[in-house]
Amino acid sequence: MKKLTLLSIALIFGAITSCKDQLNIDNPNQPTFASAQTERGIVGFASGGVYVNGFNDLKFFDGVPGRFWSGTIGFHELMGDIVGEEAANVYGNQIGCPDDIILDDGSHLPNPQSPKKQHDLLRLVNVNAQQLNNPLFYEWAYMYAMNNAMNETLSLVDGVTFKSDADTKIAVIKAWAYFWKGYAYSRIGSIYYAGIINDVPLKTNGDYVTKEAIIAEAEKNFAAAEAILNGLSSGGAYDETLGKLIPDICQVGKGLVPTPAMWVHTINTMRARNILVNTPATSMTSAQWNQILTLTGNGITKTDNVFTIRANANGDIMSAASGNVAAKTYGATAQGGTYKVSERLIQDFRTGDQRLDNNFQQTVAWIGNSDRGNSFNTRWALLDGGAGIDGVVVMCDRSEGYELYVSGFYEENELMKAEANIYLNSIDAGLTLLDNVRDYQGAGLAATSGTGLTAAQAKEELRSERRVALAFRGYSFYDARRWGVINSGRTGCVVVDKAGALNTNATIQYNFLDYWDVPDNELVYNKPSDVAVVTKNPTN
Repeated sequence: MKKLTLLSIALIFGAITSCKDQLNIDNPNQPTFASAQTERGIVGFASGGVYVNGFNDLKFFDGVPGRFWSGTIGFHELMGDIVGEEAANVYGNQIGCPDDIILDDGSHLPNPQSPKKQHDLLRLVNVNAQQLNNPLFYEWAYMYAMNNAMNETLSLVDGVTFKSDADTKIAVIKAWAYFWKGYAYSRIGSIYYAGIINDVPLKTNGDYVTKEAIIAEAEKNFAAAEAILNGLSSGGAYDETLGKLIPDICQVGKGLVPTPAMWVHTINTMRARNILVNTPATSMTSAQWNQILTLTGNGITKTDNVFTIRANANGDIMSAASGNVAAKTYGATAQGGTYKVSERLIQDFRTGDQRLDNNFQQTVAWIGNSDRGNSFNTRWALLDGGAGIDGVVVMCDRSEGYELYVSGFYEENELMKAEANIYLNSIDAGLTLLDNVRDYQGAGLAATSGTGLTAAQAKEELRSERRVALAFRGYSFYDARRWGVINSGRTGCVVVDKAGALNTNATIQYNFLDYWDVPDNELVYNKPSDVAVVTKNPTN
């Protein structure tokens, strides 16, 4: 990780205009250890390591998909068939292009791209010379940049002189660093076949480990954060320090400073997520489902404050107009923006769902170039700011102040709890939780609990609800992978073919790679050691 580590050092000190006082340290153009060895400096260092390194200021990025929350998360939503893309930047049109679509009349729409198979495309472009165009590079680079910043924070914080309440302030900063290290490892282990465990600042190693070991390392860091938080109380130096680590513009709505207990709730939701999204549904054991029930039972509640980012006019952390997947999907017509609304997302809304009415508009079908893809044609446009139906969630808001959850939120926690109940055969208990999420988002749908649904029917309600309630947030590919959709395909699909004809019973064969290979941009500069595991997914 030599090249990426050096990159991450520079990014810690990147400028963030109106957030400058919080996210910069003394001299953003000449980073030194001394500049982070004051109370103000270490807080800015630790804050910028998350909001700058992890989410915003990667030196190398493509302006079409954008930064982390629009580009990297966009890759997930393309593969999860929440959105489509015609643009070829970073091979976006090919990342989410299925192998084959079988239309209602039995005719085929094969992948028009070469190579035909997504596996082959990802390996063809996974070379160091393709860094800017390599989709595998970005999530790895962002998360290891964040991890390195947190390593440096932990190495420096004990040597900082604090003006008052040093023990509490040091504890909060350490909890912050361990939490975000857990976050970074969670993302690495949930998308890459192998990774690196590195707790030493300014250094790396070639001891690549399995994705399972990376997830275990995430848990180790979450546990370290939790142990610290269990000894802290709200108010005083706790609120003061965490209130400086979280940028002011984010401290609105659900982004207010969480209490230690609320923070532990977020940790538990993320722990549950790591189990859920990295285990095929058919392989989940009763013990794992019960573990998820335990974690989500002490997970994020509807009244908790959580970690968010906010859009502002300057786009300091996130651009309102283009800083997230939904903003990149908005369009006055079905042509949308960089991303296009998937017809398969729309078909997952139940009849009468007010979330559909409040967020989408049916228009004249947009037909993309057929040599660029076979599944992105759509009749649907995503509204900006919603249609104004009171009490209904707004999925896209391109105005200043838009709030984006970054680590977990109530609906995610409740749907994991619902799924665990359903798979443990407490069907009505699970459906009650699902109904609660629909009510919370203003769906206006009749209750499913108490209606006698079978286990199979309840699982189908859960599947569609996760796609709707969590849309544009980066969960769809995880779900498609664990439910086997990326391999076995999806039937009964709505597809608009290249002639504009509407098909309502099509079959889509995706055949996507389940876990990505380690980026060649890493391997070239950080050769695997003698004890390293295989860094390439053996799936062909």
